[in-house]
Order: sequence, then structure tokens, then C-alpha cells
Amino acid sequence: MKRKLIFISFILLSTWIVRADEPVRFTASAPPTVILDKPFQLVYSVNATCKDLRVPEINNFDILAGPFESHSSSIQFVNGRQSSSVSVSYTYTLQAQKTGTFTIASASIMVDNKKITSNGLSIKVLPADANASKSQGGGQSGSSSGTQAISNDNIFIRTSVSNTNVYEQEAILVTYKLYTLADVIQCSNKKMPDFNGFMKQEIEQTQNKQFSYENYNGKNYGTVVLYQVLIYPQHAGVIEIDKGNFEAVIRVKNRTTARSIFDDFFDSYTNVSKNIVAPGSRITVNALPSNKPTSFNGTVGRFSINSSITSSQIKANDAVTLKINIAGTGNMKLIKNPTIKFPDGFELYDPKVSNNFKTTTSGVSGSKTIEYLFIPRHSGDFEIPSAEFSYFDVQTKAYKTLRTPVYKLQVLKGEGGENPTVVGGYIDKEEVKQLGKDIRYIQTEKFNLIKEEEPLFGTITCWLMYLFPLLISLIIFGFFRKQTKENANINFVKNKKANRVAQKRLKLAQKLLNEGNKEKFYEEVLKAVWTYLADKFSIPVASLTKDRVELELTSRKIDDIVIQQFLQILNKCEFARYAPNSNQQEMGNLYVDTIEVISQLEELIKKS
Repeated sequence: MKRKLIFISFILLSTWIVRADEPVRFTASAPPTVILDKPFQLVYSVNATCKDLRVPEINNFDILAGPFESHSSSIQFVNGRQSSSVSVSYTYTLQAQKTGTFTIASASIMVDNKKITSNGLSIKVLPADANASKSQGGGQSGSSSGTQAISNDNIFIRTSVSNTNVYEQEAILVTYKLYTLADVIQCSNKKMPDFNGFMKQEIEQTQNKQFSYENYNGKNYGTVVLYQVLIYPQHAGVIEIDKGNFEAVIRVKNRTTARSIFDDFFDSYTNVSKNIVAPGSRITVNALPSNKPTSFNGTVGRFSINSSITSSQIKANDAVTLKINIAGTGNMKLIKNPTIKFPDGFELYDPKVSNNFKTTTSGVSGSKTIEYLFIPRHSGDFEIPSAEFSYFDVQTKAYKTLRTPVYKLQVLKGEGGENPTVVGGYIDKEEVKQLGKDIRYIQTEKFNLIKEEEPLFGTITCWLMYLFPLLISLIIFGFFRKQTKENANINFVKNKKANRVAQKRLKLAQKLLNEGNKEKFYEEVLKAVWTYLADKFSIPVASLTKDRVELELTSRKIDDIVIQQFLQILNKCEFARYAPNSNQQEMGNLYVDTIEVISQLEELIKKS
């Protein structure tokens, strides 16, 4: 009894520790879209021990069953640290009474004598299929042949265009959406349109795509968005978007004749590939009005502008920053830095630009910030003129020009005095660096005269500079000519590369040795030896025999020991390929002996 009490106390203490670190979550979940007359589940979940669940009155839905309560808990020990979790769920089975979009209010529950409230839900109810008997079969039933039972009415892709009559540079959302009554495992795009005449920007899709219901032509299809892209027309006229090709993998139930009672319980399925063509579309693009403002750079959308300056009163040679922020929605990548004519005598640095863009289905939105850093070099009262930014408003169908306010700047004398080199006319940072080189003072102090050096042309050094590259060129020419002659002699090339080719084959033999492939190993070693001898003696492999090998080696005054080792390797390879009792050790010894014999023969041939 004591052990049970200790164990229960240990679990309660562990649960309290986790709840102290992890906040309590009480959530309600249900499908966002359901079908009339089809049951679905409403689940309330909480990650703590709880009591007294209070669910609001659920209108427009019938409660078929529930609530069914379920509990789960776990304890883990990781790196000496203990963690535990508790999960409680309450499940209701509901059925919609009518079509439409309805809400379910928040529920509440008590956790540690505190009232916790869940989220509310919005559920859309679709009408039942116009022909339920046919749609139930859909693409699920079929034969092993597959695509004959999967018609284009059961699975297809719709191309949705947000607007087919737009202005130049106005954003258009193109969506490719899959509609299916079949069991689709995967659907990928094979070839997408090139979108010629548009600038495009793809919208990132979630990896884990979830199907939802949609009623289309009297049927409730499972739908999922496959691909979305924002396009911006680059010229006026009628522009066509080509068709898109997709490939779907569909799980089809095989239609077989029942031969026993077990056939009804164990169904077999086949994965079938189906090519689906998404229709193209036609976009009418209107030209922008001709009365374009001078500050217009092709930006289309809706925008706002604001600006700020770090200080309105400074000392000469102190830095000031003017910040301009352009925010809104549209083709923000075409926004250019506004041009500002700063007063004379200001040292201007390159502006710092930071973009904060976000691509969504409603377009590209965000802000662009431009920071102008400048330094007044002498005192006085100055004005920073207004900056202009123009865009075309697609809602009002007119150009709009935004302006920043004019800033007054009072510059006081600096501690080090004013910069005497900055006078008359506007200069930037690069010009400031060159001012000190404009006027040189007359040298009045003593100075040393330096004798002018003689010209290099005509000296020995000059002639050597011409002859040395010519000599190098002749050496290189002679070397490559020798190489060309040698490469033209096929037998010479084979003789020269014989050892390298043999070593390459032996490396492959070593790989087969490690894999334990006996037959292939001996075959590769045998090929390496015969090929090496054929290349060295300039004799075709088909004409080589053991007697001729022995004769050729003897004529080149090779030691008898090396000759016998070569013949012994050939005999071993031919015998061991079919010998059932050869082991890994024997194969390894043969490999080492072959390398040593070829190396010895290579050295002896070079000496001879």
C-alpha cells in the first residue's frame, strides 16, 4: 500500500513540475468545411488535469454522440532530468442541419481552480452531392487497368486568375487548384507555363498540404492548392498564359472476383499515374495613362511615405541622417530611391537601403527604407528639399505623387572651424578627396636635384627581355612536338601507359576482393596481367599465349624467377576462378604477388 501511495505522489509531483514550465492550452478543433448530412467530430483538448467542461449551446448542428472523454499521460527521463505530460480530450460527433457558415462559441474548463477558455470555431457546411451514389464510387472504385475508371470529371485542375483586365505592372494572382473524388497520393507539376510577357514571383506553399471540401457543379470535391504565383504584365495588349501539365498518382482499388470469404476483408490497391492538363487563360493588359509624373518609375499599387531627420540643429562637420520610408502593396521591387538635391557645401554619402518585403496571395507588401547620410561643411541656415515618389493607383486609376516635408537645418560653427576647401558649388565625398591636389604651394626650402635616369630601350637588359620569352617559346614548341610524335605511335603510347592501365585494373580487383566476389576478382587480375603484357610487347591479347610470353621475356633478358612468377600468376588465376576451395587469404596473397611482379618487370624493362 505504501508503494502505491509513493508511486501516485511521484506522478502527481511530476505533472505539477511540467505544468509549472509549460502553459496550459485549451483548444477546440473541427474541420473548417463539412458536408450536409455527413457526421464530423468536434474535439476539445487540454494539456493538464481538468474538470467541469462547459460547452456553449451548439446551434445549427445535431449532437449525434458525446462527449467521449480520453486521458493520456507520459513520464520521460532524459539526461537525468524528468519530464511528464498530460493530455485530456473531449470528443463530440456532430451533423449539420443546413448549409451555410456557422460559428461555435468558446468553451470553458477548470484547471487548478482557474477558468480556462478555448478558441471559437467557424465551420462552412456544403450541400450534399447532387448524385451521392455516383460520387461515392468516384475514383475509389476501379479496375487494375486504372485510368479507364478515373474520368476527367472525377479529378481535374482549375486555373484561377484574380483579374483578367488589368494595367501594366498590376499584380495578378494565378492559382492552380486540384479537385478530386479519387484517392490522390501525390500530385506534382511536370511543366508550368513560361509566363512570357510577365514578371513572376512564386508564392511558397506549405510542405504538408491538407485537403478541404468544396462544392463544385453539385459535387463535393476534395481540393488542395498546388501552385500559386504572382505575375506582373510588362506590356499592354492581350497576353495568353499557356496550359500547365501536372501528374497525379492515384490509389485505385482493384476489382477482383471474390473467391473466398477472406477476399471481402483484404482489398488490394494499385497506384496509377494520370496526366492532368490545367487550362490556360487570357489577360487583357491596359496601358498606363500618358500623363506620367516626372518622378514615376513604373510603380503600381497603393503606397504611403513618411520621413524623419536626426537633428535640425548641428555643428559644421557633424553627420546628419535623413530617413525616408515607403510602405504599401504593389510591385515594390521597382521602387527607386527618391532624388534629393542637397544644398551646396554638403558632403553626401551613398544611401543605405533596407527592404522588408513579404509575398502573399494579396501581393507583395512591406516597406523600403532609404537613409541619406550627409555632412554640412560650413555654417548657415539650409533647407533640405522635399523628396517625391509617384505611383499609379489601381483603385482610382490615376497617378499619385507623395512628398516628404521640407526640413530646415541650422548649422553652427564647429569646434575646429569650417572646412576652407569647400566653397562655391555642391561636392560629394569623391570630389572632396581631390581638392588638396588642385593647388600646389611654391617650394621655398632647400631641395636636392635628382639626375634623370637613362631610357631602358636599346640596353642589354631590354634585348634580354625580348630574347628570354622567345627562348622559352622554342623550348615549349620542341617539347610539344616531341609529345605529338610520341602520341602518333600507338604502340609506344600503349607501352608507356601499360603500367598505369594495369594498376587501374588492380584497383578494381581490390574492390572486388573486399566485396568477396571471387569469380570477378580472378577475372579482373587475369585481364590486368594479359593487358599489361600485350601493351608492353605490342602484341594483341588474342595472339598472346604462355609460351609466347615466356619467349618474349627471355628475349629481353628478364630473370627466370620473374618469368616463373608471371606464369604462376596466370595459372593460379585460370585455376582459381573455378576452384571452390579458394578463400579470402589466397585471393589477398595473389593480389599482392601480382602488384610486386608487375613492379619488378617494369623496373627490369626500363634497365634493359
